Amino acid sequence: MKGRILFLAILVAAACALPFLVSSYRTFQVTLVLVYAIALLGLNILTGYNGQISLGHGAFYAMGAYCAAILMDKLGVPYWATIPVAGAVCLAAGFLFGLPALRLEGLYLALATFALGVAMPQLLKYHRLERWTGGVQGIVIAKPDAPFGLPIDADQWLYFFTLAVALAMFALGRNLLRGRIGRALVAIRDQHIAAEAMGIHNALYKSLAFGISAMYTGIAGALGAIAVQFVAPDSFSIFLSIALLVGVVVGGLASISGALYGALFIQFVPNIADEISKAAPWAIFGVFMISFAYLMPTGVAGALGVFTARRKLP
Repeated sequence: MKGRILFLAILVAAACALPFLVSSYRTFQVTLVLVYAIALLGLNILTGYNGQISLGHGAFYAMGAYCAAILMDKLGVPYWATIPVAGAVCLAAGFLFGLPALRLEGLYLALATFALGVAMPQLLKYHRLERWTGGVQGIVIAKPDAPFGLPIDADQWLYFFTLAVALAMFALGRNLLRGRIGRALVAIRDQHIAAEAMGIHNALYKSLAFGISAMYTGIAGALGAIAVQFVAPDSFSIFLSIALLVGVVVGGLASISGALYGALFIQFVPNIADEISKAAPWAIFGVFMISFAYLMPTGVAGALGVFTARRKLP
């Protein structure tokens, strides 16, 4: 335990020093890594720990992003106050979506969430909502400056703000998954009939898993909108939902640390693929995905766990 605490302290210290050692663009990229890590942790709660497949979490990411953008642009709400609002809105939306989804499992649930992900960009373009969403033009928002006269630029401040939110969300997720709720989610995933026989309310916990997962993704969407300074319907296509699912699988299902590894993958691997081949970057991206699936079938977190366990053997 002392070793883990020391390792985490070193990791946090390195994370705090990072924006002073790299360029503003790299700081922006690492900020997006933290944003995606929050979203992937939320999706992992649903898919990895509860066994419900979602191909539409990009819709909840879009909800959170538009909540933040509308509140900041139309109502003048401070950026920090939009984060809990986005989380609350997505928590309610995810819980309500999870209620009818209780009748669906496996591929049918995946198709229902896929439909949600496909429909969301079109809903955001709906002409009756253009007054709030900006239609196809989207909404431009300003990046917040550092408060209290701190001697750091806007990119560095937003990195530290996102880092603080990410640490809080990861701590919350760890406590949640290691407690009664987490054990109930895993029991439902492994054998839902036995879980119900043991007194676990399957419908309540499955809907709650959807709501919590959507809350995490919505908070990530709000932070992403503030970082990018722009939201538009086409930024939240179905490819975003698929990329989030890819990140969960590559990072490691049912792994808290896997969210960070998956976020690094979906943020940097497309850029690496583009540098390798300008003509066919997505083909290179596919090769990376196949390689990770073949070499690390349990994800990066699972492979590191096996490697660590082998090193401890006499």
